[in-house]
Amino acid sequence: MAQPKPFAPVKLFCGVIFGDAAAYDLAKGLLAEAHGRVDLESPGFAFDLTDYYEKEMGPGLTRRFMSFRGLVDPGRLPDIKLGTNALEERIREETGGRLRPVNIDPGYVTASAVVMATAKDFAHRIPLAGGIYAHLEFLFSRTDVKLLEWTYPDMRRDGVKRFFQGVRGIYLDQHKDVKG
Repeated sequence: MAQPKPFAPVKLFCGVIFGDAAAYDLAKGLLAEAHGRVDLESPGFAFDLTDYYEKEMGPGLTRRFMSFRGLVDPGRLPDIKLGTNALEERIREETGGRLRPVNIDPGYVTASAVVMATAKDFAHRIPLAGGIYAHLEFLFSRTDVKLLEWTYPDMRRDGVKRFFQGVRGIYLDQHKDVKG
């Protein structure tokens, strides 16, 4: 009988959707306090392929991604997502706005995939804990990214895929060092 082994550590990232650069800067600072130094940050991508968040966040939204230097246990993802939900509320209170200033989506990168946390259930999502689900966003091959039927539209952009290939490269180097 095969014995379970501990999960390999993963590379944590957060995607932040925002309308105001100051709210993004505040979120980035608070996320770095919670998860360590940011080691890679994407440029801003227009969040314009859906109006899903417009009612609660306003028009003209941007999405940026950041990854964090350290590696984490993937089993922490539900707690991290619950923490980012609380951080969103803290930022709303600190900015004094009635609208939601940021949407923070944590996830992780492995050698083979990008996984994001969500509180929304759907057929292809796996329940984790505390009402949080894992959403497999896309897979990596040796040289490319394999999109899935349910990959979010904005995650299909070439710049987003290149960012995650960069995060994967950092992860592979770090993971090699962890394995010794």
